[in-house]
Amino acid sequence: AVPLGLVGASAVLLVLSALGACALDTYVAAVYEHNVILSEDTEVPVSPEEALMLMEKNIAILEVAIKEAARQGAHIIVTPEDGIYGWAFTRETIYPYLEDIPDPQVDWIPCADPGRFAPSPVLERLSCLARNNSIYVVANMGDKKACNSSDPKCPSDGRYQYNTNVVFDSEGKLVARYHKYNLFVTEKQFNYPKDPGFVTFNTSFGSFGIFTCADILYHDPAVVLASRLQVDTILFPTAWVNTLPLLSAVQFHSAWAMGMGVNFLSANTHNCTLEMTGSGIYAPDGPRAYYYNTEMDNGHLLVTELSSHQTASINKHSFNGVVYHDLFSFVELTESKGHRAICQQDLCCHLSYKMVKKHQDEIYVLGAFDGLHVVEGEYYLQVCTLLKCLSTNLSSCGQPVEMAQTKFEMFSLSGTFGTSYVFPEVLYSGVQLAPGEFEVLTDGRLISRTTTSKPVLSVALFGRWYEKDPPHTAQASP
Repeated sequence: AVPLGLVGASAVLLVLSALGACALDTYVAAVYEHNVILSEDTEVPVSPEEALMLMEKNIAILEVAIKEAARQGAHIIVTPEDGIYGWAFTRETIYPYLEDIPDPQVDWIPCADPGRFAPSPVLERLSCLARNNSIYVVANMGDKKACNSSDPKCPSDGRYQYNTNVVFDSEGKLVARYHKYNLFVTEKQFNYPKDPGFVTFNTSFGSFGIFTCADILYHDPAVVLASRLQVDTILFPTAWVNTLPLLSAVQFHSAWAMGMGVNFLSANTHNCTLEMTGSGIYAPDGPRAYYYNTEMDNGHLLVTELSSHQTASINKHSFNGVVYHDLFSFVELTESKGHRAICQQDLCCHLSYKMVKKHQDEIYVLGAFDGLHVVEGEYYLQVCTLLKCLSTNLSSCGQPVEMAQTKFEMFSLSGTFGTSYVFPEVLYSGVQLAPGEFEVLTDGRLISRTTTSKPVLSVALFGRWYEKDPPHTAQASP
């Protein structure tokens, strides 16, 4: 028998550890770039036993990476798209590699309950890797779902086949399943799902969203996860062929992380012959770790620390204020440096900043407006702005101000604009311009080049969405 006092003490410890787990401000992320062992001929059908043998060879390599990531303290590891069996299959030849992956709502730990569903050796192996190493494991595999003639879209072979990401938590439980929505043109072996899946899950170290490779080029589900669902980190298994000058893996994936203001864990396959390399762990203010190597044939593990909550402050403690008759959403810059974000409609504004010295009698806010301006003319605006409030009363934010005392050592302002007509503004105290002191980067960020020479009144990206203007009228509205 166990003394009751010990039971009570252990219960208290469990509660305390749970509370501590909820307060993780940082976490350790890992991605593994994997040189996939490929089938000799993807046009020739193989038996399920032969398919499993190939997958076991790749999983054995992934296991080494997972164990090493866990040894280095990683909370989560992402492995590549097609990392377990490769690519270039037909519908028929991919079939032996597929498993029937249940909805995570079934609350299943394959490692602990292997016989609960259809035979799932790959799910079981991945679950055990997560469970035995106390680490979240993200992997890409194939899902199969039977269908029949009652479904008018059912393929002639009676099944849907999906390019699928799975996530197992540190107990080995299946917590996420995502079917790739934007298939690459060569993926004839797979179907795309009827609707885009906006797959998210929460952990003690932040909220996560997941999508795959070509999905990053489209609005759904990628932009929705980052802007509307406001996840902190995107998980991104990919088999990315580098395409210079604009779409090299490390180049574009880091840019997307910056543009959307999220952490981004990108695990690419490695195949020098096919120009496939480039994995990274990216934060909104730049890469934390990345790997690009066209000379070596071996895989590569990246492990580094990230901030847990990139977008947790989005619209938290937000308030409204009026700028020239438009109702803006604002969030106060309460610290002298940091990263803030605010969303209104489809526009999300992101700001990284550092003040030289924060004056106690001055308040600055980050604001967003996405809507039709209707006073003294009707025209559609999307505006992201950093501005000084008239007084220390938040209700004064948005009113005209001409003088300020606070300089900024740096600022970086960006937004998820729906228009390409975005005009950068920087205005200093005394209504002075700042020639040569700021620039707009190719990814759309408005940044300071030096410490501002004068205190700042406002910094803005002023967007005009001309296509959303009402029809032209003879005169402006009164």
